[in-house]
Amino acid sequence: MPLGDGLYRPDDTGLELHVEGPGAYHPDAGQPVPFRIGGPFDVAQAVAEHGVTGVDTYFQSPLPDGSGWMSGGGGGMGNIGYLARLDFDCSLRWVAVMFRSNPFVAVHHEGTSTVFTNDWGNRMTLDLTSSALG
Repeated sequence: MPLGDGLYRPDDTGLELHVEGPGAYHPDAGQPVPFRIGGPFDVAQAVAEHGVTGVDTYFQSPLPDGSGWMSGGGGGMGNIGYLARLDFDCSLRWVAVMFRSNPFVAVHHEGTSTVFTNDWGNRMTLDLTSSALG
């Protein structure tokens, strides 16, 4: 996966991601992870500047409505997390790479929101019906 914060799509387009994950020993560990989607960026340039990395997948979970799957995990030296939205046939819809989120190890669904938990117990809640994540 690209080694830079971003929401990457299979058509080589991307959106900036702003994610600040508290550290394992930070007083805020176990709290919500802030997540904000920014504007478009040049994916080819980002890959050329930052390279790519391998990741480990910790879960792949079906969405409650049957429209696809969520996958998550991490890589690097334990600081990189990723989430991927897959269609019903497991083709990639998008992948979010977050350099300071830590690996995501679990997922559960609450209505239209999906809650991801990283290996520090921090939670990230996303509304998968938003236009950027749909």
